[in-house]
Amino acid sequence: MAFEKLRLLSSAMFLIAAGAMAALASGSARMWVGASVLCLVGFVIAWPLARVRGVTPAVPEPAPAPDVQRLAHLQSQLDHLPVAAWIQTSDSLQALTQRARRLVASDGIRDAQALQRSLLASEHDGAIVLDTERGSERWRLQRQSLAIDGRAQTLIVLTPLEHELESESLEAWQQLLRVLTHEIMNSLTPIKSLSETASALLSEPDSEAQLRTALDAIARRADSLSAFVSNYRRVSQLPAPNRAPVDLATLFNRMEQAIAPGWTARGGNATFEVASPSLRLMADEGQLEQILLALIKNAEQATAEEASPQLSVQARQSRGGRLHISVRDNGPGVPAGLERQIFLPFFSTREGGQGIGLAVVRQLMFGMKGRVRHARSMEGGAMFVLIF
Repeated sequence: MAFEKLRLLSSAMFLIAAGAMAALASGSARMWVGASVLCLVGFVIAWPLARVRGVTPAVPEPAPAPDVQRLAHLQSQLDHLPVAAWIQTSDSLQALTQRARRLVASDGIRDAQALQRSLLASEHDGAIVLDTERGSERWRLQRQSLAIDGRAQTLIVLTPLEHELESESLEAWQQLLRVLTHEIMNSLTPIKSLSETASALLSEPDSEAQLRTALDAIARRADSLSAFVSNYRRVSQLPAPNRAPVDLATLFNRMEQAIAPGWTARGGNATFEVASPSLRLMADEGQLEQILLALIKNAEQATAEEASPQLSVQARQSRGGRLHISVRDNGPGVPAGLERQIFLPFFSTREGGQGIGLAVVRQLMFGMKGRVRHARSMEGGAMFVLIF
């Protein structure tokens, strides 16, 4: 900057001198030549400054604001979510994801207008069936009310369930068939063998005692198979729940009086705790007690070899407002990898176990709109959580 000022001052001095010499020339050719030279030198000195001032630098395009970049990134991520999502404002729907646009395309749902009317009219979450070009498909509908810039809106999301439900159903049936086949063959194979033995004994003299033994064995195996079928019927034909308010503190006190002495007699301890005395639950009290007794029986069997068996039953409300009832013991716990199979009918990790206790628990919980989950306890052992 200082160099440019010096250049400009020098140019001005030369131009002033040229002007003074031209004023004194009065017809002298030499003076006019000198004035011209001084003027030329002044312009030569000032010319770089004129070029710099004359060039208009290219103005770079402003970079997008960070908030704009982030918004574009989030919109791209939202568009690729594997769900069909819309935003509802008054009586119109705006698709937010590619899945939503594909669903109403020509190869998607058969009647896009009917879907739109259904989404606008629906007021509750839950499973719905859509008639698509691929056939009937089950989806889960979820709605969430929003208020953005003072405007009421509703976020509507459809999550596909068909593939997941079919996979789980197929896997459950395959596992159930394996168990059924195993149990039935365990009874039919010896019955067939004993029948052949009894038939051979009919033609032998003095075989009445052996024949009676074979027939008794056949009768026992038939009784075992009959009990198996009865247990299957018990699992598949549970009564519908009669839901009413249940005072958990009262229920736990009653169960503690009945169960704790038996654990104390074994050298252990059984505790029943309710986080708040005012906890209430809409459930079938009889079925809830049956569920707890089944889990407690499992805990008793699991701690049979423990010197100091421990049972803990707790009821508390989670942060999300759901009621959790946990049943925990200090036994060896569920073997790794079998956490899902233990809820299958007739599957048991215990020698001689019938494998219907947890299956009944799961069915009863399903009837009361609840769930049962196996959870890993930090203290070891097994822990089952009832979620309402």
